[in-house]
Amino acid sequence: MDCCCCDRNGVDDRLTEYLIDGNTADLSSNTISPLNSHFMALSCRDTLRLIFLRLTVSDLARASCVCKVWNSVASEDDLVVTAFTAPWRIKELVGMPASGSFWRDNGIWKFAISHRISRGDSVTSLAVKYSVQVMDIKRLNNMMSDHGIYSRDRLLIPISNPEILANTMCYIEVDKYAKREVAVLYLEGGPKREQTVSSINHMSTLSAHGKRRLIDSLRRSMQVDDGTALYYLAIAEGDPRSALSEFSADLSWERQTGLN
Repeated sequence: MDCCCCDRNGVDDRLTEYLIDGNTADLSSNTISPLNSHFMALSCRDTLRLIFLRLTVSDLARASCVCKVWNSVASEDDLVVTAFTAPWRIKELVGMPASGSFWRDNGIWKFAISHRISRGDSVTSLAVKYSVQVMDIKRLNNMMSDHGIYSRDRLLIPISNPEILANTMCYIEVDKYAKREVAVLYLEGGPKREQTVSSINHMSTLSAHGKRRLIDSLRRSMQVDDGTALYYLAIAEGDPRSALSEFSADLSWERQTGLN
């Protein structure tokens, strides 16, 4: 492979042979290091791509911290996406994350199944259906109680069997309840395409003092602690009236089921 920034010396020839054939014997006596100014191959983008294509997500993140050249190559979208999806054999990953930190870890916990809530669903029944723990579902979805399911359109379900990801399409989404970016798998169809609402979240327009007053007001009205007030404000997307309505609906449900 010809490259404008690589010296065609013996070491470079052996590196190319190693990258193509996987033969490490000839390199045993040589130290390949970006700190070796005489080894120009490691500043060549084409050679770096050959090397980086073999790296895991965590190693790719480390490589991006070495120098500007390595960072520019290690940050290329196709390299990052390939490293992220390869262990799980995902066919396609749709969308780009809002933060580059999303790519630093591709553990199974970065993926989830989207389950649209239907009549009769409960956290327990979903845990049995998907062979996961109740607490894992509640933790992923930031649920403080089981009846929080009724204020939502869907739940994210942790993945217990990685094989389910093979040859699938996942969508990078920010879940408003989980409050983080997740690679979501839809077992039936795809994500619901909703029109983007241009209105600004009510909470984002408030000062820190204004937010504190709003939370205090909700806490007094609900007679709950700060965490509960923040929870209902979050699921109501910053609308205090909707937060109170959600809280009242949950109280009514608890009375009807004898939990209160």
